[in-house]
Amino acid sequence: MGFEGKNILVVGGSSGIGLALVRQLRNAGATVYNASRHVSTGWPDGVTHIELDVLADVGTLAAQLPEQLHGLVYCVGSINLKPFHRLTKNDFLNDYQLNVVGAAEVIQQALKALKNTPEASVVLFSTVAAKAGMGFHASIAAAKSGVEGLALSLAAELAPSRIRVNVIAPSLTDTPLAAVLLNTPEKKEASAKRHPLGKFGTADDIAAAAKFLLSDESTWMTGQVIGIDGGLGNLRNV
Repeated sequence: MGFEGKNILVVGGSSGIGLALVRQLRNAGATVYNASRHVSTGWPDGVTHIELDVLADVGTLAAQLPEQLHGLVYCVGSINLKPFHRLTKNDFLNDYQLNVVGAAEVIQQALKALKNTPEASVVLFSTVAAKAGMGFHASIAAAKSGVEGLALSLAAELAPSRIRVNVIAPSLTDTPLAAVLLNTPEKKEASAKRHPLGKFGTADDIAAAAKFLLSDESTWMTGQVIGIDGGLGNLRNV
């Protein structure tokens, strides 16, 4: 999967899955633009950083992008796990703002640059909990379900412009965002056993799927929600 001559915008590429994706894309020859609040010391050479807080005004983003964008990945997310009775209105609003509204506003800012290419790809992130049904996930599952709805609508609307829109729905992945869920050997063992494949995911596992969806090898794929989840979404351990 070569990316020479391709401009890719990664939003939230300073840690976790986004950081792994930035590394993989640069290794494949892509010109990478990262939009986030922070610079990462883990980036390879050649990454262009755009300071951006998706919860603030993103109206200046378009002017900082190249004329052509071949791909956009919105890696920003949250893990807000609480019993339903403890969730507040602000919990629901904040998760929706970060995951759905943030993605929509960034795509709007990048739309002209995406349309300036013969073909482009947008990748968003959901969660296995959006369809599997898991306790304590009410707020984040609701928000990520909104991401899936946004993606399917955009996939239909942007298909005539040859812009593909797909979603990755991971299960638990070993990233800083999930650190509290995997911070002891006992938690790691229990989390691994929950998945039919007997292990939890890594940032590189998920980044590799995003890289594929950005590549020329997936040019006939759009409007898909792809579970990268160790089998948890569709299989049951026996």
